[in-house]
Amino acid sequence: MLLVAETRTLKLPLKLIRATSTIRFVTNPFSLFNFCYSTCAESEEQEKNKKELTHNLFLHDISKTMATNLNDYKIIKEGEAEILMHAKNEVFYNKAQVNNRDISIAVLRTFISKRKQEHEANLSKRAKGAPKAPENDSSEMVVEEVDNKTPPEDHKSNGKCELEEEISPDESCTTMDDSVKINEECDADEEKIDHSEGKGQREMKPPRVLEALSASGLRALRYAREIEGIGQVVAVDNDQASVEACRRNIKFNGSVAASKVESHLADARVYMITNPKEFDVVDLDPYGSPSVFLDSAVQSVADGGMLMCTATDMAVLCGGNGEVCYSKYGSYPLRGKYCHEMALRIVLASIESHANRYKRYIVPVLSVQMDFYLRVFVRIYTSASAMKNTPLKLSYVYQCTGCDSFHLQPIGRTIAKNTSVRYLPGYGPVVPQECTDCGKKFNMGGPIWSAPIHDQEWVASILADVKHMKTSYPAYDRISAVLTTISEELPDVPLFLSLHNLCATLKCTSPSAIIFRSAVINAGYRISGTHVNPLGLKSDAPMEVIWDIMRCWVKNHPVKAQPADQPGSIILAKEPVLQANFARAVASLSKAQAKKVARFLPNPERHWGPKLRAGRTITSKHVSLLGQEAINGVLNNHEEDNNEEPKS
Repeated sequence: MLLVAETRTLKLPLKLIRATSTIRFVTNPFSLFNFCYSTCAESEEQEKNKKELTHNLFLHDISKTMATNLNDYKIIKEGEAEILMHAKNEVFYNKAQVNNRDISIAVLRTFISKRKQEHEANLSKRAKGAPKAPENDSSEMVVEEVDNKTPPEDHKSNGKCELEEEISPDESCTTMDDSVKINEECDADEEKIDHSEGKGQREMKPPRVLEALSASGLRALRYAREIEGIGQVVAVDNDQASVEACRRNIKFNGSVAASKVESHLADARVYMITNPKEFDVVDLDPYGSPSVFLDSAVQSVADGGMLMCTATDMAVLCGGNGEVCYSKYGSYPLRGKYCHEMALRIVLASIESHANRYKRYIVPVLSVQMDFYLRVFVRIYTSASAMKNTPLKLSYVYQCTGCDSFHLQPIGRTIAKNTSVRYLPGYGPVVPQECTDCGKKFNMGGPIWSAPIHDQEWVASILADVKHMKTSYPAYDRISAVLTTISEELPDVPLFLSLHNLCATLKCTSPSAIIFRSAVINAGYRISGTHVNPLGLKSDAPMEVIWDIMRCWVKNHPVKAQPADQPGSIILAKEPVLQANFARAVASLSKAQAKKVARFLPNPERHWGPKLRAGRTITSKHVSLLGQEAINGVLNNHEEDNNEEPKS
């Protein structure tokens, strides 16, 4: 109690000094008018000169303090951030990840908006449900409500905690006779309890963000400079060169970046596990698999916070090395046309598994597969009872080896009786030993996340924000196309079919997507595209209906005779139960297709893909990753360096 009084008393002289200096300055109103007039007249020119001067001084300082020549660096600008990159591949940077960074910024902006709405809704809900108490006991009721409903936080939780919070409103007001006057002098930001309303609710602080693998710090700098309402951004890396580059880039981006971004040399796993529930957003973008970071990441996210995770080991996740995928993620992949979506669902299942160990669970808001990687955005909550629903969200996949039929086997089920719910193992098997369509065996994969991988309300909000601020996104065309396609996906249909694969099995000509979609719609089922594959089709129609539609198509478009033991021949030998109607349906085209909105764009330039790991020497064998021009430039620089060394 005395400590708080002394702290506030120490702040009072500072307030008096500020007030005195203000009075002295305002004593001459004409000088104030002249000052404002001259400032307004020359503000633009001075701002430009200041920026150029700061930029030149920084470059001069770097050229003096760094051992290498400044010519070895080049300035890379992305969005509102600029970084200095060394030509010798000391720190990892990939231009192709601009799509990843742009979509992350869009999601963060929506997260901040949704977070604010949820906070206001909770305050209004608590205000309506708060019991009325006598005036003299109101402060005690307030303290109990805050203690019961607000999770305990230390001085770093969500980036905020004030000393005044440790003391009840009554104590803070009765510490000294003059304490009320001192409170009036303190800043509004330092006061966490609303005495006038008597609710005792703490104001929501700006979200803290952790970029666990920062490299050059470009992502953290873009977050700090481009996202309004963001709080502290912590950039962590265990590579000394990366941390030095990140700190150099923080200074290079001026006062805004320096005030919000901080860089630390640390192992991301140790840093996250020693800072539990302290970050509202945790961003994982490793070179390769994120599996080793997931356990500590789910612990570091605050309740209701966001985990953003990238995986670039697509060869493993798509079935190239199934045993490796199982060892990393706990799921076995299958090599179907839907393998990229299955990769998304494997990563989500893995994150859910790690979260469940700490009585937590995830709610996916957006899951994207693009270019050479996948990116998932999930919110993490803590609830032992809600965690019990996890088996209902996971399924095994049975994929026929002869045709394109696949079936899902849920892991768990529930039985509701009155107000109680029993959790039981799922019924099975969902398929016999041999496929009922072609007679071949099944491969089994999973478990995968079979619940929705997007929140369509979030997707609509993100897409609206992207369109509203299109000039803020360097990769606007690409991310708007991806988000538009995602907004039209069926959210409750896991995996998808490939029309071309169906026709390849039957050895027949392919119907147009519009005709096939019309047949499915006319049969009473839903169908949509998928952002993963331009030829993919999601539908809730069972495989029996899909094959009946294809049998009716082949009757109108006969095929050559095939060997009797082929899967296509076995499927076509059966008569269709459903008579397909290929008349064009109104909903056969999505809104984006009807408006001719581009949904799948080509790469903007050659060699748009993964890049070499930082620290590796660039040689001629990396031409497929970097291109011939980049290789020649690096090799020429090496030759010049070798020629200069003997002279020195």
